[in-house]
Amino acid sequence: MSTQQKVVPNHHANYPGFAGITGLLAAASMAVGREGDARLAARLSRLHRGDMVVDVGCGPGTAVRRAARLGAAVIGVDPAPVMLRVARILTRSPEVRYAMGTAETLPLPDRSVSVLWTIASVHHWADLDAALDEARRVLSPAGRLVAIERHARPGGLGHGTHGWTDEQAMAFADLCQEHGFIDAEVDRHQSGHRKTLSVTANCPTPYLTGETASD
Repeated sequence: MSTQQKVVPNHHANYPGFAGITGLLAAASMAVGREGDARLAARLSRLHRGDMVVDVGCGPGTAVRRAARLGAAVIGVDPAPVMLRVARILTRSPEVRYAMGTAETLPLPDRSVSVLWTIASVHHWADLDAALDEARRVLSPAGRLVAIERHARPGGLGHGTHGWTDEQAMAFADLCQEHGFIDAEVDRHQSGHRKTLSVTANCPTPYLTGETASD
């Protein structure tokens, strides 16, 4: 792996999307064993009852359902129809809806959510700049962004490249700051043998930026 690849947070941007039998099997595998990431996302985003959450790259909806159980209204967004089909089958909460979309084209109004989280998704995003602009657009002032990825070792091969190295996480945090987020931080987490990296960042409040509600 080249030095350039090590610091690109969306290093799998050209991977094919989930579809067909392979996509269905992937959705089924993702529907179990991901509760730890969902709990971590809720904790890092300081999720509370009444929040409006968008889960970008929601897959079969594990984290979406977690947010709903904690009292939030949630929309799960994913570009793969097979993922959304499985998510709808597994979800029974009236506080949840699902929609097709990508990180770069979120089907949401401006300033409509208080929390945006994305789990094991950023390394597949096609355009980081466009996606972070969209995140800023849909998040309300003081909104919270949480990105979680599997901790990958530099020079990994195959499945070992799905996630972030420390350098890739830092590069994503820096890019968040460049796109107007504040307080971007990188943290490491471990649950059993599973290691993850997170990037958290906040939208500024109007009094910090000079914006007004009508801007």
